Amino acid sequence: MTYFKTFIAAALATTTVAGTAYAEELRMSWWGGDSRHEATQAALQVCGEALGHTIKPEFTGWSGHFEKVATQLAGGTEADIMQINWPWLPIFSENGDGFADLRDFSDTIDLSQWSDEELDASSRNGALNGLPASVSGRIFFFNKTTFDKAGLAIPTTFEELMAAGPVFAEKLGDNYYPLEGIGLDASLLIQMIVTQQTGRSFINPETNAVQWSQDELQAGIDMYQAMVDNHVIKGWPERAAQGNIALHENADWTSGQIAGSYQWDTTFFKISDPLAEGQELVPAGLLRVAGAQNDGVYRKPSMVFSISANSPNQQAAAEVLNCLLTQPEGIAAMGSARGVPSSDVAAAQLLADGGIQQIQVDAQNMVMSANAPAISPFNEDPDVRAGIEDTLELFAYGELDSTEASEEILMLVNEALEDK
Repeated sequence: MTYFKTFIAAALATTTVAGTAYAEELRMSWWGGDSRHEATQAALQVCGEALGHTIKPEFTGWSGHFEKVATQLAGGTEADIMQINWPWLPIFSENGDGFADLRDFSDTIDLSQWSDEELDASSRNGALNGLPASVSGRIFFFNKTTFDKAGLAIPTTFEELMAAGPVFAEKLGDNYYPLEGIGLDASLLIQMIVTQQTGRSFINPETNAVQWSQDELQAGIDMYQAMVDNHVIKGWPERAAQGNIALHENADWTSGQIAGSYQWDTTFFKISDPLAEGQELVPAGLLRVAGAQNDGVYRKPSMVFSISANSPNQQAAAEVLNCLLTQPEGIAAMGSARGVPSSDVAAAQLLADGGIQQIQVDAQNMVMSANAPAISPFNEDPDVRAGIEDTLELFAYGELDSTEASEEILMLVNEALEDK
């Protein structure tokens, strides 16, 4: 995959808005918070004026948005343009015909602004069902201030991270840890480890079949437990005893006592802004285990823009999408409301204009340049996630050993995938 390109003048050389269809009245739906709502409405206004179309905004918060879209699609009342969560693609478009094939509009939408891998990840059965608004991936972030205090450099390998645990305990105290990881963070950390060790992702995105053996999964769980035993990660029961507190609200994190996290690159400011004055958080990319076959990066479109398969105004909708994602006026209005844009020209424009900061670009580069096999949208299936995380919690509390936990996870995930 091509990663975020250094800003050069050529990247900003865009074509003018193409000749448009007759003026149409369109609808666009999305979820988000106030900043995303404001930016998207502003972008629809400028693109509508440039193209001669009217676009009615329909926006909500995250809660209930899946149910809303599902109901609309079932009744054929969905908006012309929709922001769709990437894992919903196989649910709403099993065979690729649930949304319009955007390759049919390649003379209108500048698809060259996305890599082949990004477009393939948003395709179903060969049909391009959505354009990635942004791509997100998991990398390590470390508190440089705390590592400096411990007399350690930022880890570059898993071996160095493992060695940091005892040093933290000896030099800083028992409540200092190089990393945190329970729940989803623990699940994805184990998946990174096993992907590196085996060279295969958990679920094959082509066949929807689990690709790991019980022994391979058990080895990843055992390595996670070794991190707990080695004072690298605070144990699940101890962390849970603090309450269901988000990382950025956890006093141990904001004070620097927890000095690292395996997080989405797009969360940088969310987790760095609450740090106490003088604390410096830095992105560190992926750490490889010994004998790793790849970086094990867990990378996915965070969301995509799709066009309704039932829309009578698909050409006009394609013109609007092109404006929002590849044209200067749309890019400027949308800004970074959905993270660092996947569109190369949009990312270059925002970096040049100060709409995104260099450290966001650095973190995104780490995600995009890392290598690993593609992941399946079914990794994000609620039943798949629950099967992994609930079982890992039982393991962490000593109710299952690693053999039993790996067997239980595979059984539950295979059950969840049976009807997919």
